[in-house]
Amino acid sequence: MKTIVFIGTNKSGSSREAIKAAERLGFFIVLLTDRKIFIENRLDFPDVHQMVLMELTNFDLLKENISKIQEQGKIIVAVLSFIDPFVHVAAKLWEKLGLTIVSSDPLLKMENKILTRELLKDLPVSPYFSKFKKDESMHTFIDNQVGRYPLIVKTPDSTGSKDVMLVKNEQQLVRSINNFLRKGAIEVLIEEYLDGPQYLIEVCVFNGKVYIVAVLEQEIEFFERFIVTGYCLLMDIEDAFHKEICETVSNILERFSFKNGSCHLEMRRINQQWKLIEINPRISGGAMNRIVELGFGINLVEETIKINLGQEPNFERKYSKFVYAHYITIEETGTLIKVTGRNRCFKFPGIEEVYIKPKKGKLLHPPLSMGDRYGYVLASSTNKEDAIRYAKEAAKEISFYLEPI
Repeated sequence: MKTIVFIGTNKSGSSREAIKAAERLGFFIVLLTDRKIFIENRLDFPDVHQMVLMELTNFDLLKENISKIQEQGKIIVAVLSFIDPFVHVAAKLWEKLGLTIVSSDPLLKMENKILTRELLKDLPVSPYFSKFKKDESMHTFIDNQVGRYPLIVKTPDSTGSKDVMLVKNEQQLVRSINNFLRKGAIEVLIEEYLDGPQYLIEVCVFNGKVYIVAVLEQEIEFFERFIVTGYCLLMDIEDAFHKEICETVSNILERFSFKNGSCHLEMRRINQQWKLIEINPRISGGAMNRIVELGFGINLVEETIKINLGQEPNFERKYSKFVYAHYITIEETGTLIKVTGRNRCFKFPGIEEVYIKPKKGKLLHPPLSMGDRYGYVLASSTNKEDAIRYAKEAAKEISFYLEPI
């Protein structure tokens, strides 16, 4: 049986849809997971043919389980992950089988924010950054940041805004660094705060050819963290603007020697110049695969799987329309009693999908990371403003009823 092994998945979103796509393509699916709840709710995963509960951070144990799968007579054609920090781990395992066309080294550098900054430091796309090491002088380091505030402080492996802090003065910087050190960080990354419109670019590369699959405008709100609450898939982009994006992205990926695979970049445009916020070696999570599919008829995770199998992808658009994803957050903390209004959303024009993430009894709170967004509404239209309006108006119908703590 031709088998694809997945390392980790979320219950929904791009990583989950990748498993469904691989099963549709006719492969035997093995999922290695560290989430016991998935084993307990095995019927929620009909497209997973074999599920193994294990510690995913143990590389030797991963190798051992890969060997066991082979001993069962299964022919492993790919080891994949669509979740940080296992994207490069999957490629590394695959390399040991002598199969992969995707190198693990560029993926590792993309996953590590400090390695990314050091690799790109002499490119115009790179903002000011510095790193604080646990054993160096805090006083000297803080003195070197005078006149640079506000700054962004993050850990090298931060994802989904979890370990990203905005600091506006010396006291906040010291407090943020010490907070990360107490949590076990060895190094802390400090970056220039960039203020300008932010875009997300979904990219695939096959045999060195770069495909800009989708460009999205991001709507960002600041709670205790920066949280993306809206994504607008752009249907038409001016040629000059598209050319700028292609050249910038190509220059970045050339530094990584990235020849095959998928990634997404978050960039801000400041004074007619692109600046890189971050790059990640996978499709964006959450609703991203659905957004691209609704807007262009392209199943991005399926095409990514093809690339990993050495097959030429197809990014030809079947149609084009604007798609807006409005993410739902809450302002209070409490235990979820019920959610209402989901069906009423579909009374609005253009509504494609409504997703509510938490179940009854779940403890909810204001967002500290992207994972604390509790649902979304997707709307589409041939008019950009209409797609945005439809999604936001429909989302007002959603109400979360909480029992206060």
